Amino acid sequence: MDLSELSILLIEPSTMQSKLIVSHLKQEGIFNIDSVVNGEQAFESILKYPPDLIISAMYLPDMSATELLTKIRRTENRQDINFMLISSETNFAALEPIRQAGVIAILPKPFDHADLGRALRTTVDYISPEEMDLENYDIADLKVLIVDDSSTARNHIRRVLTSLGIRHIKPAKNGAEAAQILNTSDFDLIVTDLNMPEMDGQQLIEYVRNEMGNSYVPILMVTSEEDEARLGNVQQAGVSAIVDKPFEPQSIREILYRVLDDHE
Repeated sequence: MDLSELSILLIEPSTMQSKLIVSHLKQEGIFNIDSVVNGEQAFESILKYPPDLIISAMYLPDMSATELLTKIRRTENRQDINFMLISSETNFAALEPIRQAGVIAILPKPFDHADLGRALRTTVDYISPEEMDLENYDIADLKVLIVDDSSTARNHIRRVLTSLGIRHIKPAKNGAEAAQILNTSDFDLIVTDLNMPEMDGQQLIEYVRNEMGNSYVPILMVTSEEDEARLGNVQQAGVSAIVDKPFEPQSIREILYRVLDDHE
């Protein structure tokens, strides 16, 4: 798919901001753009004509972007729509729920045109992904365990992995459940969140590496954690790679090549 083929639904209450974003999109060769000013109008539009990408402000007159995205993720045949946030919001607690819901990008206001272009190309990568071709594994036979207490986050990670050609995916809602699964089943890759109840991601890594004595299975952590000391402890525990939320399919592809095929 080419960028010019993208259909975009823009949700922006500010007329000035809406015109600015449309101008940037047109500079990228995108002209199939519908604009609305609130969440309810957006949802009605999505039900009739699902776009390839939704670009939204955080705070709308009738709901937040987080509430809208959560509603979309719970709607049959609409949960896979790509969602980009453009917002001046910087509070971690405010942004974390929408990260967990699976946005492809969070851009600041004002945003850099290059960042918008990169996010648009990420959208194309989601829609028309390139299946991975591994040297050490048949991608269709790869067995992956996804561990996250958010069902929305698990589904988002599953969609990305499936788009790369991975078919055998098992979910777990926390580290404790994952540990039980790992005692009876073998996996080629573990993808885990950090902050979870009962057993968090670091404790799960320590369980796999120390109690199970498994030093070889790659463990990929997907997290929005910003505490360097905590991330350092995760590194010490034996994680294979850490990737930020939200993440791009291309970055996941590159990390998987590295941890599964030992490409440096």
